[in-house]
Amino acid sequence: MPSELDTRLDAIMDQLTGAGGPLALTTIEQDGVTLPMIAAAPPTLPQYFAYFCAQHGAAEFLVCGEERLTFAEVYAQAQAVAMALVAGFGLQKGDHVGIAARNAPSWIVLYMGILMAGGVASLLNGWWTGPELADAIDMTDTKLVFADPPRAQRLAEMKHGADVVVLDVGLSLEQALAPILGRGGEAPLPELTGDDIATILFTSGSTGRSKGAISTHRAVVQGTFNYIAQSLMSLQLLTQMGETSTLQPATLLNVPLFHVTAEVPVMLQSFAIGRKLVIMGKWDAEEAMRLMENEKITYFVGVPLMSFEILTHPNRHKYDLSTVKDFAAGGAPRPVEHVKRIEDEMGGAKPLIGYGLTETNGVGCGNFRENYLAKPNSTGRASRPLVDLAILDDAGQPVPQGQRGEVCMRSVCNFLHYYKNPDATREAFTADRYFRSGDIGYLDEDGYLFIVDRKKDIIIRGGENISCQEVEAALYENQDVAEAAVFGLADPKFGEVPGAVVHAADGATLTLEGLHAFLATRLAAFKIPERIWIAPDPLPRLGTEKIDKVTIRNHYRALAQQSAAA
Repeated sequence: MPSELDTRLDAIMDQLTGAGGPLALTTIEQDGVTLPMIAAAPPTLPQYFAYFCAQHGAAEFLVCGEERLTFAEVYAQAQAVAMALVAGFGLQKGDHVGIAARNAPSWIVLYMGILMAGGVASLLNGWWTGPELADAIDMTDTKLVFADPPRAQRLAEMKHGADVVVLDVGLSLEQALAPILGRGGEAPLPELTGDDIATILFTSGSTGRSKGAISTHRAVVQGTFNYIAQSLMSLQLLTQMGETSTLQPATLLNVPLFHVTAEVPVMLQSFAIGRKLVIMGKWDAEEAMRLMENEKITYFVGVPLMSFEILTHPNRHKYDLSTVKDFAAGGAPRPVEHVKRIEDEMGGAKPLIGYGLTETNGVGCGNFRENYLAKPNSTGRASRPLVDLAILDDAGQPVPQGQRGEVCMRSVCNFLHYYKNPDATREAFTADRYFRSGDIGYLDEDGYLFIVDRKKDIIIRGGENISCQEVEAALYENQDVAEAAVFGLADPKFGEVPGAVVHAADGATLTLEGLHAFLATRLAAFKIPERIWIAPDPLPRLGTEKIDKVTIRNHYRALAQQSAAA
């Protein structure tokens, strides 16, 4: 039976999206499937930027250290970047342009400028090593990359097909953008449609190698508007409850912009709701609390580890966090006990959880307030108004309610395809365009999603996906490794961390120090196993001669638990 809160939220959403409502729906045909779409949403991101930056022009938008920029100032700089890209760099409509940098105002302005110039923003993972960056650049035919000095240095040591322009994002916005604006000039900007490609986001799949997920302008804008609908629904609820605030909406930008969470619900949504973004270059719980107090942050979102570090910080009592009304999380499960502690200990702030994927442009499910407290191990219901959520079997057919199957989502927000990877694209979708998430779950009688397992061989470390096969492939590059298996280990801080067991080749000797040093040159630091066991005997195998990952995983997880308890 629906909760009282669900009934109220549904009534509000019905008003928002019904005939005559501000977010009234229309439909679009895609591959023979009719999908709902928010009619009021502009078709492209440049139109979205122009409209909302004009609407909120004088309001503060970006805060980074001592620098404070309004929506109008940010838009003017983005327009100058766009014209410089066309006039000075010869950017053509559809060219792939990479960003490899830490969070900064110049990252956001560059993202805007690339799209306004008709380019495709290729959001390179700033935590990658040089080989990983170079591989993603060449895999996606990215010919121009803007990088901050650390990433530029990694790329300077690699062979790849892109020109790299170094931007010192630690400088003021105008100084950081000088290498671009110095080649600027007046140039007409191209006309775009919703069908034009906007972004390439990278995801590690079960094959190990990152894939470039291609999204159209329509998909990204509609995904953003689906979040806007959720925010307007929440605002209307608070209005009914007499709990609205007179403060400008404000949030920390504390997750990396190359992740879909920071890109869509945090950054892009902020344009529409006039929200101030306070940028953190690097996560630090105490610095986050200081900024929350000084900047009067109203909403917090991050991986579950972040809100837990704030909750348990010994100096939390020194900071006034009373303006923060919600502590949201995504990217990984939040332990059930953390949900109640946020409710009980954070001075009235409410816990939220969201579930979405890179391929869905972050759109998926949400669990709010009392509903989250009642079902703290659920990611919530499908996010209205655009998400069609289904639990399907391997043949793409629905399973009975309550039974387990693969979590699948269909919406206009979904990505289009993996770049130059038709096989992976084909495997990612059912015949009727449901995206297969790789997560195993079930729906309860109220439509709440419970995720119970992962179909793909993926570890989620504090919200960052790690492919077991990718780490295994790196281990096998060591000629002294005969066999390797990588798996997830429970971790109180990150939720899950990679572990590995290896067996040495005949006559070879392996050491833990040597293996860690070997992997450090091939993998980003967060992918390197926290625990490595060197097995004296060959690894167990199935009748098919494949390594028995289930037996190995269960055995070494038990060893890790025993070690932690000792």
